[in-house]
Amino acid sequence: MKLHLGYGNAVRLLVTVISVAMVAYHIWAIVLGTPEAVWFRGTHLLFVMLLLFLLHRSSGKVEGTPTAFDWLLLVLAIAPILYLFVNYDYVVNRIFYVDELTTTDMAMGIVMTVMVLEATRRVIGWALPITAAVFLIYGLFVAKLAPMQLVDQLYMTTEGIFGIPLSVSASYVLIFVLFGSFMERTGTGQLFMDFAMSLTGHTAGGPGKVSCVSSALFGTIAGSAVANVMVDGPITIPLMKRSGFPPHFAAGVEAVASTGGQIMPPIMGAAAFVMAEFLGVSYGQIIVWALIPSILYYVACFSAVHFEAKRRGLVGVPRADLPRLGTVMRERGHLFLPVIAILVVMYSGYSSPMAALAGVVACFPVAALRRSTRHYVTFENFIMACVDGARNALPVAIACAAAGVVIAVVTLSGLGIVFTQYVVHLSQNFLLLALIFTMIAGIVLGMGMPTTPAYIIMTALLVPAIIKFGIAVPAAHMFAFYFAVLSAITPPVALAVFAAAGIAKSDIWKTGLAAVRIAATSFIVPFMFVYEPALLMIGDWPTIIWSSLTAGIGVLLFASGLHGYFLTASKVWESGALVCAGLLLIVPGLVTDFIGAGAAAGIAAVQILNRRKQVLAIETPNA
Repeated sequence: MKLHLGYGNAVRLLVTVISVAMVAYHIWAIVLGTPEAVWFRGTHLLFVMLLLFLLHRSSGKVEGTPTAFDWLLLVLAIAPILYLFVNYDYVVNRIFYVDELTTTDMAMGIVMTVMVLEATRRVIGWALPITAAVFLIYGLFVAKLAPMQLVDQLYMTTEGIFGIPLSVSASYVLIFVLFGSFMERTGTGQLFMDFAMSLTGHTAGGPGKVSCVSSALFGTIAGSAVANVMVDGPITIPLMKRSGFPPHFAAGVEAVASTGGQIMPPIMGAAAFVMAEFLGVSYGQIIVWALIPSILYYVACFSAVHFEAKRRGLVGVPRADLPRLGTVMRERGHLFLPVIAILVVMYSGYSSPMAALAGVVACFPVAALRRSTRHYVTFENFIMACVDGARNALPVAIACAAAGVVIAVVTLSGLGIVFTQYVVHLSQNFLLLALIFTMIAGIVLGMGMPTTPAYIIMTALLVPAIIKFGIAVPAAHMFAFYFAVLSAITPPVALAVFAAAGIAKSDIWKTGLAAVRIAATSFIVPFMFVYEPALLMIGDWPTIIWSSLTAGIGVLLFASGLHGYFLTASKVWESGALVCAGLLLIVPGLVTDFIGAGAAAGIAAVQILNRRKQVLAIETPNA
């Protein structure tokens, strides 16, 4: 027993040392400049493989100590990377696809590919490895690619496993995930929760609205729907259940609110960094494009909670039981400063990684400013923040490496062109049909898969098709990104829903359907900005303001119709009319806007009259 305990402690110490070294290496790269691609991306993947096989067992769970088999796989996983480093001059000087691979090159390339897929399976399940395997089978047996050429693309170039997705993980994701870990370790999670409670806890369905606000705040630094659910859910879901919401609805609200964090500026999820790299624009530009759609997403979620609460007659938490906003800001408000530091540095012209590093550096000194948060400032907490950051980056990093396998096959086989032609033909040159096909593909690809690889695959296969219809390139990429995000709450495989249902102890299917109903308006938002790019802040300001205003009102009316309450409880025909009015306001165009507004005004008038009649009937008893 003592021997086993000593072994376990040695492994934990090794994990800590590797995690801190990984963080130090990436900070060094940000400060002094990124090394050459093979070195930088290879070292990033080397750290990932070391930690992954030390932490994750073959069952996929993080438990126990590594077995002899785990150590064997660890050696096999890092050997191909070390081989590239040792033979660096040979690797960078050979002519790709022309110089034949040696037997050792082929063996190392095959081992690297298999280990990436096995590592991916251990962290995020079977969905992405199976997808990558299907693409490999397509490349070898359908597209008839030469095995040597495919291995060359996968392993010996920076167009496969060591491609742009892994570059984004190394350059952007690690440092932003580290920032989230530092924020959490210095008490920012509690700040977000108390801030949200003080703002909305007292209103109708207050705990549900707290979930919306706190999940938006935390999600923008976490970048993961499931992680967001696991942090916020244990607090907000029991609160919602106690206030009167059914368990499945409470879980649905948390799943939807947590998922939206990936599209909420200023930080968003990892896929946003990939988009910036693909489009060759600054990350600040991505933030600008995402701002209005993310606001509309949370207007939809917030409205759904409000109208459902009003329909059920639920009230908020008594003000006496809530933290006061002034007290929250006085005791913990300074913890917002690292986020502000990121924005200031980013919009001062520095790179996004440098801005994130400024936020990381600010976290512990800022926490030391007040007595209420000073207890977080310890050496042990600092080291554990580094360990958390390294561990939390593993799923995204290995998913990016696995997505590189898909990209390699798509690029080499020309599958992207085939898909583009197929989508254009199938949609009969009708844009709406092409968008619907892309939406379905995004949801299917995202089932059980993180947002980042789902978005990368959509970018390779489907985005070129909808761009051929003449829509703006940013709109096409945002469309794909948005549905890659929404796949986390779309049954049958909806990871955020599974996590929330587990906390709420609710039926998974009921929870999934509740999540879809809560987020129903959000499924329309991407279509809105494709047809009206002003919602991405593309165009003149009068159009942007008008489109945003009408879309916001439309989203609110749509949610009102779905949840059966507007000014009072709605009859079936009134709910139907409100849904139609919302859709008319959402659709771009002055005519539809005025028709939708008129319909909404008519329903409001009817409900006001009915309410007055009810009041008069109560005040005037029968003779």
